[in-house]
Amino acid sequence: MPNMSKSKTPMPEQEPNVRNRNFKEVSLGYTPEQAVEEAKRCLNCKNKPCVGGCPVRVYIPDFIAEVAKGEFEEAYKIIAKSSSLPAVCGRVCPQENQCEGKCVRGIKGEPVAIGRLERFVADYHNNNSTEKPERPESNGHKVAVVGSGPAGLACAGDLAKKGYEVTVFEALHTAGGVLVYGIPEFRLPKKIVQKEIDGLKDIGVDVETNMVIGKTLSVDELLEDFGFEAVFIGSGAGLPKFMGIHGENLKGVYSANEFLTRMNLMKAYKKDGETPVEHTLRAAVIGGGNVAMDAARCAKRLGAQVDIIYRRSMEELPARREEVHHAIEEGINFRTLTNPVEILGDESGNVRGIKCVTMALGEPDASGRRRPVAVEGSEFEFEVDCVIMALGTSPNPLIKSTTPGLETKSWGGIVTYDETGHTSKDKVYAGGDAVTGAATVILAMGAGKNAAAAIDNELMHKEEE
Repeated sequence: MPNMSKSKTPMPEQEPNVRNRNFKEVSLGYTPEQAVEEAKRCLNCKNKPCVGGCPVRVYIPDFIAEVAKGEFEEAYKIIAKSSSLPAVCGRVCPQENQCEGKCVRGIKGEPVAIGRLERFVADYHNNNSTEKPERPESNGHKVAVVGSGPAGLACAGDLAKKGYEVTVFEALHTAGGVLVYGIPEFRLPKKIVQKEIDGLKDIGVDVETNMVIGKTLSVDELLEDFGFEAVFIGSGAGLPKFMGIHGENLKGVYSANEFLTRMNLMKAYKKDGETPVEHTLRAAVIGGGNVAMDAARCAKRLGAQVDIIYRRSMEELPARREEVHHAIEEGINFRTLTNPVEILGDESGNVRGIKCVTMALGEPDASGRRRPVAVEGSEFEFEVDCVIMALGTSPNPLIKSTTPGLETKSWGGIVTYDETGHTSKDKVYAGGDAVTGAATVILAMGAGKNAAAAIDNELMHKEEE
């Protein structure tokens, strides 16, 4: 019997006042019974609009139909045809704006919980399957991938499945890119990321860490000296942005990138962490996106009182609704229609406070959102000892400056000519945040998949000639 409930099957979670003091995963996942119950809400629509909303085009109704029958391994095999990182996507994708946003059940109620079901299926497979994937036979072609974030891993996975010898070059000492240094443990456990990467290694992907392309080796050297026939650049956007206001150089001011890298990759929240984040009593996080939510929720778990400062209203917060909801539950304060104008310091150069102005929403700007305008005479101050800037990022200029012929935009993003990711340089493709600036994991994966298909088409076409 179909489940015609208008509401999603609830996801079990840690209690807010428990989870805001630990780094364990917030959402606990469906039981098999809950997964089957939710899967039966799917109408298996003829036109499958949810698939069109998925950047990697997972066969959503097909895998959900298998879940409804209790055939969880069959469901995993269907997802794995399209996605190299299902356990990751099930946790961090903005489903409400993509697959679930297209779900017909969402017209008169809540959409099917596609993300929760994907997570369940991937976790079931990872916890129960002992069979390693079969390694494809080599087709004799070599491709280099720069960056082991979602774009690079998606590209590498798709090419490896076709028999390519793929080497992924990662600048840091741990593979995973933003999945390991940017997204907190309580949203995406690092063992989940490692499990997905190990699966790619099983099918032949070689991962080389501590390799800074543009310094250790150049893109041209990969092509000319190491026998790679194509290069995909998925190096992300790791260069943080600041406001340019007085006091940003004070001790206690972090970019969100630095703060989250210390927390996630270097485990600074542990007492014996290699790089402890200095104890803070009150933190201000500037920004309203997912990164701001992550930084704020990490600071809360360190024991701080946390304020998120955002210059527009709650209705215009760009962060996922679920992350905002969780932040509010965990006791984080939102100061909306507020904008910092100065960070205040003490005689020792430490942050002691922040000066802000109240904002009002004026006429729409180029993005279509109403432009925030400062209210005259509305300045006020409050005490903080830590400020975290979560204002977005741009690509590191290292690859641009060491790759002759690679065209980039004024803000640093690599220019691509179509959805294949082909750049101005022959044999070089790019995708993800290195092209678009900071975006979502699933959009980066979609770009990596598109580039993999284009690389395969080009190299196979040349082989036929």
